[in-house]
Amino acid sequence: MAVTTAASLPRLSLPPPATRSTGTSSRFRLKLASVPSCRDHSFSLRLRRSPVVPAAAASSPSVPTSSPEPGSGIGDALGGVAIFSAATGEPVLIRDLWDQNEGMAVVALLRHFGCPCCWELALTLKETKERFDAAGVKLIAIGVGTPDKARILAERLPFPLDYLYADPERKAYDLLGLYFGLGRTFFNPASVKVFSRFDSLKEATKNYTIEATPDDRPSVLQQGGMFVFKGKELLYARKDEGTGDHAPLDDVLNICCKVPVA
Repeated sequence: MAVTTAASLPRLSLPPPATRSTGTSSRFRLKLASVPSCRDHSFSLRLRRSPVVPAAAASSPSVPTSSPEPGSGIGDALGGVAIFSAATGEPVLIRDLWDQNEGMAVVALLRHFGCPCCWELALTLKETKERFDAAGVKLIAIGVGTPDKARILAERLPFPLDYLYADPERKAYDLLGLYFGLGRTFFNPASVKVFSRFDSLKEATKNYTIEATPDDRPSVLQQGGMFVFKGKELLYARKDEGTGDHAPLDDVLNICCKVPVA
């Protein structure tokens, strides 16, 4: 299969060495250099399906052992995390974004607002939103950065502001145990799929600007993930193994459509 070069895609320059704590007991010493920008996972019903199982299946590659599990109280814990509305810039608790008894929500955690691959994912989410709406599911997209950075993505992609939130301190990411680090971001084998989606990535980044990148440059080493909740109950959890290794949205839609919504 021919490999398409990514030479025309946006590139990021990272800062001098820095140290980042994941919010857990692990710490990473980062040696940052100028490196190519990241990649993402576009939506196609023909994509290879990841295991679609409850998060209790900790041995599943779709739900790593460190992912949240049902009964872990992750819904309650996540609900208490304050993030910021891209529309207003005001803080909001995650639990206030959907009905905590019977409401369903897809919580998509992007890497950061200056990630070209996350522009691709955001475009895919926007194009899929009508299907989430039809299933009675609230779409919540969270990215690393400040609300003004989120608004850059929202205005230039574009993406609906009412469904976009900023987590500049990566509190939700740390709580959910999402991956962080240089190796995960640029050198994980899961990241090579970007070359098969060059056209969709190019389309999503037509109006891309590096100005959406967080001022806290180590934040670009954060990975994302996808989670589905019914009320406080976690139904589906998948962490990105590398940059752009996102959950296939057909799997997520299947979860949403199979669960009755009150």
